[in-house]
Amino acid sequence: MGDGTSGAGIRAVNGLTARWARTVAADDGTVFSAAGVWPLLAFLADGAAGRARAELSEALGVPADVAAAAARQLLAEMASVTGLDAALGLWTQQSLRLRDDWRAGLPAGTYGTFGDDLLTAQERLDAWAAERTGGLVERMPLKLTRDAQVVLASALSLRTTWRQPFTETPLRPEHGPWQGRTLLGLFRRSVRPDRVGVAATPDGHVTALTVPGDNGIDVHLVLGEEGMTPGQVITAGVGLVERTLPVTEGGRLPLGHVGPGLHVEQRPSASPEPIALDVRTVAYEVRADHDLLADPPLYGLPTTPRAHFPGIADAPLTIGAARQSAVAQFSAKGFRAGAVTAVAATPGSAPPRLAHTTTVLTLTYDRPFAFLTTTRSPRLLLTSGWVTAPTPYPAMHLTPARTS
Repeated sequence: MGDGTSGAGIRAVNGLTARWARTVAADDGTVFSAAGVWPLLAFLADGAAGRARAELSEALGVPADVAAAAARQLLAEMASVTGLDAALGLWTQQSLRLRDDWRAGLPAGTYGTFGDDLLTAQERLDAWAAERTGGLVERMPLKLTRDAQVVLASALSLRTTWRQPFTETPLRPEHGPWQGRTLLGLFRRSVRPDRVGVAATPDGHVTALTVPGDNGIDVHLVLGEEGMTPGQVITAGVGLVERTLPVTEGGRLPLGHVGPGLHVEQRPSASPEPIALDVRTVAYEVRADHDLLADPPLYGLPTTPRAHFPGIADAPLTIGAARQSAVAQFSAKGFRAGAVTAVAATPGSAPPRLAHTTTVLTLTYDRPFAFLTTTRSPRLLLTSGWVTAPTPYPAMHLTPARTS
């Protein structure tokens, strides 16, 4: 991911992530992928005209004239990252004739057709979604209708294994919305205090932990001050990922309570030991479905029934449906996520006395927090979300570990 075209695409995807984050509801866990939406918007912009072309270009953050090239480059480079698969699919009604120049701009091997047997066609589309996400997303997020003329879809699937796995342990928060529940806690001690940092934002302080995978994919867990909204915390996470938000790394933090969920103290030690970072978080699985037409301006999607895409086909077309289905799973061993986004065009109209001391940073995620998944270099945001319903601990007979 190195040239100017891909750089513009990365900045644009991250920008769309930040804008989307502001719409996340406070009470619901969610996961979304701007990287799954952006290429679709780019190809739509390439075939749009008039006001629709201008609005899509504004939402994309790049001119419509270069959008398709940026999308092709972004998809190709995402697909080149180990553990990250990205695909585009296009299906049209058999009788619809696409404009050759627009179709030629799509990646090779993306085109198919469907006829009047919508049940069989839907099964094919659902199978494509499941195959392209390794079964994480089992079906296409939208249903074919008699009016559907074009279905343009993207699939994103990522997986990584932690370089240093966590140990599963019961976790029972004593405060906050998870109070009284026994959760599937994850614990890990490391000697990399630089993996955690604290930042100040206009909305409050946040603590962020980077959990590196073994294949160039990282997951960032971001905990905000109590009272901060999901949107504020995820937006702070975007600033941290893009390094536009100043951060004080763990090794430079003073003793005491230094950030949300983070405490620094000195403990007795039998021998000189390096500074340690103890992390307690939770396992989680988050699933969400998004109707992109519920907030059309965010994505630059036209909502009027008149034709907006003369560059795609001779027949008049408008947007009839636009949806995304996404899932994210965080466990002791690694992380998996998948997202399928689809747009349908219809006809227009997480003792003994001792001689030495060691500094220990203790970080605990025992209330709702944000997560952001990125490629390591450059930092392209792949999936983002908010955790409100962590995985319960399966064996209730063990004495739970308490947090304070």
